[in-house]
Amino acid sequence: MCGTATADENVRGEPGPAGGVGRVVELTDLLSVARRIVTQDEVRRTAAGFIGYGATKPGERVLIGVDSQTDPDLTHAIARALREMGARVDIVVAQVEDDREFDDLDEIRVAMRRRPWVEEPRRWEGTPWIEDLARTRGYDLLIHGKGGAIPKVEHRYEGFPWVVKDHFAAGPNLFPRDLHRRINERTWSRITDNTGARLLLTDPEGTDLSLTILDAPFRDTTRHDYGLSPKWGHLMAHPPTPIGPDDDTKGVIAGTLNHFSRPFPRIEVDVERGRMTGIRGGGAYGAAWRDLEAESKDTQYPCFPEPGLFWIWEIAIGTNPKIVRPSDIRSLSSGGFEWERRRAGIIHCGLGTRWRSSEEVWAGQRGLLYGHLHVHLMSATLVVQTATGDIPIIEGGRLSAYDDPDVRDLAAQYGDPDQILRDDWVPDIPGVTVPGDYAEYARDPARFIYGAAG
Repeated sequence: MCGTATADENVRGEPGPAGGVGRVVELTDLLSVARRIVTQDEVRRTAAGFIGYGATKPGERVLIGVDSQTDPDLTHAIARALREMGARVDIVVAQVEDDREFDDLDEIRVAMRRRPWVEEPRRWEGTPWIEDLARTRGYDLLIHGKGGAIPKVEHRYEGFPWVVKDHFAAGPNLFPRDLHRRINERTWSRITDNTGARLLLTDPEGTDLSLTILDAPFRDTTRHDYGLSPKWGHLMAHPPTPIGPDDDTKGVIAGTLNHFSRPFPRIEVDVERGRMTGIRGGGAYGAAWRDLEAESKDTQYPCFPEPGLFWIWEIAIGTNPKIVRPSDIRSLSSGGFEWERRRAGIIHCGLGTRWRSSEEVWAGQRGLLYGHLHVHLMSATLVVQTATGDIPIIEGGRLSAYDDPDVRDLAAQYGDPDQILRDDWVPDIPGVTVPGDYAEYARDPARFIYGAAG
């Protein structure tokens, strides 16, 4: 555990190659972004969506918990901005492995467990000893965790989703909050206003999935993470666990990316009545996933209607148009492809148990496999089929809500709506978004993606 420097030390900078202070301008820019972030509203639904610490009052105690791969300039910028608001801020840094390139199985190491997570926490979720420190030492606010659900605690608890400066760029963090909320609301209503209709999800890489928009999850007042309180920036087109016997999701999910691994040869995941029934391809990632399926296929988890671990519950929609893929995407310290899942129109599909849920407590206590694995859809089309016609949600990776008159009118208050509502980054996928041979890309996507990243 590490302490923190003083506010002056946080922004002092280091000598540059010409003898000047090489970091002053950069840290000043970071601080301007941090000042905006710390005054934004607190949402406390997910570390993937809206981030802000605006409820902080003078004299309150704030604990920032990160790991050793997080760029300390980011932590210090947030800490200084909070101190300027009158808060007393401490920083703790959890030691993790040295930076290296991703390999084929990092997603599995991060996501899958067989014992309680408090004994072996996953890097991106809450670290138990940091959470215990915030609770036992009486902090008013804990800022901690990159992704996943934020637990309910007595103190305030918000996420810290940034690892490198690419994550902290002005675009995603300074995008107008009211406009972002409006985009989320208009996207979400296309789903919630059409329960009973059929939802169709396709992608040029081969995904072809369909499901009924079930009414019950939206009306169940105990499921605050879905129908009644959508996860801003992480809109769920499929309800989370528990999965009921009426789930009729079927089709195939295909892609070459997950959250935390090296890009893999194209994988196909078959789904029938919500359950994974087969996996083809995927290289070493696919082979390891098949082994996990064999291990868990006869286990009856309390959150699923029949035995088996890999049921689909996460069809999550990103909603921020200003998210850009980090430049050093090869390295663990980049956060991998987990960051870009926030970009508007990108979908990530997850199969397995929900992080830090009751079913994971159940499995961990029994030494049983738990967790969930991902496939990303980079250019998806999502449509609601109704009796009066199709309602588009995403068209070729672009949110249809951008064209709603009230969204455009609100965007116009900040400038040219065509620019404000433009996706700043579109992935280069040969044969899909750029010229080329998709089949060649799908055999070794890392060669294309790492090459494009320089």
